[in-house]
Amino acid sequence: MKRNVGMTILRMLIGWHFLYEGVFKLMQPGGWSAAGYLRMSKWFAAPLFHHIAETPGLLRAVDLMNMWGLTLIGLALLVGLMVRPASFFGIVLLAFYYVAQPPFLVSSADGHFLWIDRNVVEAAALLAVMLVPSYGLGWYLAALPRRLFKRKLKAENGGGGVSSPGRRDLLMSLSSLPVIGAFGYAFFRKHGPVWERENLKAKADATTSATVKAFDFSDIKDLTKRVDAFGKIGDLKLSRMFLGGNLMGGWAHARDLLYADKLVKAYHTDERVFRTFRMAEECGVNAILTNPALMRVINDYWKKEGGKILFISDCGHKEGLIRGAQLSVENGASAVYTHGGVSDGWAKAGEYKKFEETLAAMRKLGVPAGIGAHRLETVKLCVEHGIFPDFWMKTLHRTNYWSARTEDGYYSKDNVWCLNAEEVADYMEKLEQPWIAFKTLAAGAIHPKEAFPYAFKAGADFICVGMYDFQVVENVNLFNTVIDAKIERKRPWRA
Repeated sequence: MKRNVGMTILRMLIGWHFLYEGVFKLMQPGGWSAAGYLRMSKWFAAPLFHHIAETPGLLRAVDLMNMWGLTLIGLALLVGLMVRPASFFGIVLLAFYYVAQPPFLVSSADGHFLWIDRNVVEAAALLAVMLVPSYGLGWYLAALPRRLFKRKLKAENGGGGVSSPGRRDLLMSLSSLPVIGAFGYAFFRKHGPVWERENLKAKADATTSATVKAFDFSDIKDLTKRVDAFGKIGDLKLSRMFLGGNLMGGWAHARDLLYADKLVKAYHTDERVFRTFRMAEECGVNAILTNPALMRVINDYWKKEGGKILFISDCGHKEGLIRGAQLSVENGASAVYTHGGVSDGWAKAGEYKKFEETLAAMRKLGVPAGIGAHRLETVKLCVEHGIFPDFWMKTLHRTNYWSARTEDGYYSKDNVWCLNAEEVADYMEKLEQPWIAFKTLAAGAIHPKEAFPYAFKAGADFICVGMYDFQVVENVNLFNTVIDAKIERKRPWRA
């Protein structure tokens, strides 16, 4: 049967896509999981997909089938081996994706066109690949013995020599090899070596004074248990620890290290942020508190990864906090609050009316509205004028770390954000609104094993913690240890 050159090209293009998706997921240092995607399912099979997402052993099996299925199907299609079985299983896999998130129910689905999305288009293309013959290594290897046998018969019967039989077929069948080489070069040039995951987790054989300092990369497999401590702000259910976005946005608060802001921003590529979000969700951390500047990457994560991490916005925007709140809610924010630096400026000037106006505008957006503050005086001014938000965002940390310069006050040396922790705890004890404590690690100056219990004992209902992807599991394990112990606190849980 005649082979089709156009179908050969189509098959390799689809194979490239499947192989990319599979290898990309396999090489993630933080681990990849379909949990977020499955939890977003809304159609008739939603109960099954939700059950898979909440059952660790079953979820792990599904994750492995996804990663290795995409990889093996892609490789088979690219080189032309076992094309029909690979096409069939590719269609089955795409059908599951479609049922999990059909385009007519999930408006954020990537590449959707009413009832049709890219899964349907690719499945139809795979059906054509399965039915129409194409050139491939598998076909050539299967046909080669027959060709050699026919050549031998012709030679024995004096039929004349046949010059290089199947040479054109061989060239067409091997055309995928340079494509694989191009794929490998392009993929690893963009995403780094596949052994990055192992290097991150590797332990040094020995350490000397000239050796690079080593650390252990805590992966999902090191998680002792998912976060199961939650509280509520309004109708919003939040894990009692969630991510802070300063590191992702490039606000390192690194004292006099001038390069640190650019360094952390360069580290946090979209893929690295996605990995951090995936790990956080897998660990049960369900929110990210950050600036509107990160709205684009958060929305990309929701669309491309199927994630469900909640977005809490500080509303810091060049057009003002009200405009920042409007844009944040339009882009999916579940709660908003007044940026701490702006709030402190208003309070210092005695402009309490601005808090009233801003809170009223925020509440019209239909989400919980809070007030952020570094200075305790900011909170006091609001309370004195009867201004009570749905929640407070207030810094909390001790100043017993060596770089604390309390004599310089707030902001001046970018190293202190809470000058009077004991007074803060005493004052916040009397307030009935939920309290999210932030800067609990003093921007990395205090270890979480000291900061976490201190914050909760002081009365915080939630803690916002900036962390890198390699710190997520370790921090969650520490958090669980603290929250599962009996915490002695004067302030009742307000959420």
